Amino acid sequence: MASKLETLASTVQTSLGDKCVSTTTALGELTVVVKAADLLAVAQQLRDAPELKFEQLLDVCGVDYSSYGGGSWDGTRYGVVYHLLSLSQNVRLRLRVFATDDDFPVVDSVIGVWPSANWYEREAFDLFGIMFTGHPDLRRILTDYGFIGHPFRKDFPISGNVEMRFDPERGRVIYQPVTIEPREITPRIIREEQYGNSEGFRKG
Repeated sequence: MASKLETLASTVQTSLGDKCVSTTTALGELTVVVKAADLLAVAQQLRDAPELKFEQLLDVCGVDYSSYGGGSWDGTRYGVVYHLLSLSQNVRLRLRVFATDDDFPVVDSVIGVWPSANWYEREAFDLFGIMFTGHPDLRRILTDYGFIGHPFRKDFPISGNVEMRFDPERGRVIYQPVTIEPREITPRIIREEQYGNSEGFRKG
């Protein structure tokens, strides 16, 4: 007898047809990959098909795959992941699309299907630089208005590009080059035989 997850995977594949690029099951969750060009049609099908009814969008996040798998990733760099919930079916689904252009990643906004995507898409734009076509108000949501770059990209410097401070002589906030010197911090190793032993920790 098929498990609930296997039944869901079969139902999704049948419903989406050739729009379903792949499905994978791991850690008790189903992930469906579709092409960016099919995103809106797939989103509407997942929401409206009576056998699916994914009425609720729980989360949207951007992903930078540039160093995924220890650098062995050979796909496009940026992806967007949607976490969906079907209240009527009591199942969850992860939907993934990949932006086709690494230099200017763009996918369609799903606000018209799930209005809750609004701030999530703004966050993915702010942190990863992913553009969402059709978003009514795509602007930064977490970083400052004058912020340069997208801090969750793998190639973004840990110390940032600029820093800001209040200049009392000018009476306003100013931006200036980063004054923090980059450094690597090597964590102290606590060996298992010394764990919980304060004397051993001091000696280690």
